[in-house]
Amino acid sequence: MAASRDRRPGFSRRAQYSLFLSYILAVAGATVGLVLLVLSQFNPPAFAALRSAATEVTAPVSSGASAVIRAVASVPQTISTYFRVHDENAALRAEVARTHDTLVQARIIVRDNRRLRGLLKLRDVTPKVVTAARIVSSSATSTRRFGVLNAGRWQGVRPGMPVRGPDGLIGRVVETGPNTARVLLASDPESVIPVRRIGDGMPALAAGRGDGLIDIRSVGTTNAHLEPGDRFVTSGVGGLYAPGVLVGRVLKRGADNAPAVPFAHPDTLDFVLVSEPFLPPPPAAEPQEVPATPTPQQGSQP
Repeated sequence: MAASRDRRPGFSRRAQYSLFLSYILAVAGATVGLVLLVLSQFNPPAFAALRSAATEVTAPVSSGASAVIRAVASVPQTISTYFRVHDENAALRAEVARTHDTLVQARIIVRDNRRLRGLLKLRDVTPKVVTAARIVSSSATSTRRFGVLNAGRWQGVRPGMPVRGPDGLIGRVVETGPNTARVLLASDPESVIPVRRIGDGMPALAAGRGDGLIDIRSVGTTNAHLEPGDRFVTSGVGGLYAPGVLVGRVLKRGADNAPAVPFAHPDTLDFVLVSEPFLPPPPAAEPQEVPATPTPQQGSQP
């Protein structure tokens, strides 16, 4: 059914008032627009003042509406940024983990290279090196301190040969097998090593304590003052150990006697050098021939 062309609101007061108000607003808007148009043409300064006043009035509303629009528009971007940052953080954490593993491997390689360079340097300056061997075990709970090498008589190792590492003296060989050797460590109670203090050359003895440490005992000097940090090296006395090999560092102040920590720890070493004694042992005395006493023959006449 076609709509009626009669636009009268009928008997509804509300509809009549709405229609009347719309007419008034339309006429007022047209009048204001016409006035502004005439004013902009014939009096631009006054029109500019009105425009500025209108801008001042509507600026807060425009700002609020713009803020709301920006907030609504930024919601998708905020969500995408969150997920992107989360993924980037996960990637960075994975990269840090990989970098940490690489750093640990690099430190291990640097430490191994330093130790190997120390062994090579030690091999260059140590005379009469017999062999380079690995410490396969060492005692840590018993009062006796021994280490086991994976080299023995077949590699030329003999009892009495000194054993040292890149950091200092380890001990001496006491027993040998075909492919193994037993080393008496410097911290063993039966180990006594002639040493001297770096700086003034004070003679002393480094005696093992059985607990991983050694005692520095002065020799030929009364009231010798031992200070923490004093370093002692082999003196060469006795002809077994070459002079100048690091032995231990004093831990506590003492007079004539002080505890010290060895420079070389067998439980942290892998390769060591076995060398000939500093001074070869004197040759064994040859037995003298006893002249035979002539015996009288039977039937001989005086």
